[in-house]
Amino acid sequence: MTATELKARIKEVAVEHFNANGYHGTTIRNIAKDVNCSLPMIYYYYQNKKELFDEIIKNDFFNLIKKQASRLKIENVVDFYTKFIYGLNFLSKYDKQVYRLGIKVYLSFDGDEELMSLMDEWEKSILPRHSQILNPCLKNVENKTAVVRTLVHLLETMIQNIIVKNRYLAEDEIREEIAIVLKSCE
Repeated sequence: MTATELKARIKEVAVEHFNANGYHGTTIRNIAKDVNCSLPMIYYYYQNKKELFDEIIKNDFFNLIKKQASRLKIENVVDFYTKFIYGLNFLSKYDKQVYRLGIKVYLSFDGDEELMSLMDEWEKSILPRHSQILNPCLKNVENKTAVVRTLVHLLETMIQNIIVKNRYLAEDEIREEIAIVLKSCE
């Protein structure tokens, strides 16, 4: 196994352990055992469990979200949001587990204060980001904030269904619900 492959395998096993046992219930020793490598080998790549967990959340989770969003073009906002949510059905097992970990940290179920603070900052950017995307089609809407908040709540619910509950959501179902919230954008 090359160094790159070993590091990827360590993260893959760590994500499984963090999902199954939480941050505090996961040990580097158990990760090393399941990777079939020595403890010093893991410590060669990561100084401690926190550094490993931080890399998964700070790099893998946020890069995954950016990658998913960057694949989409904003021509029609209903299509944009539908494609984003529908695409989550087809994430790899690893990506779904990373996303699930990110949700756990976002909801303050796991991680440490530093990561929770990072998630709080990210959360503060959610409404402004979606407001910016929706602003062109909400010009004649009285309460733009209510529409944006309702959409964000719907998106979070759909994400939790796909990622956390491992449910498949059909594209038509996703589009229908998003279109109800964004009826003023059609």
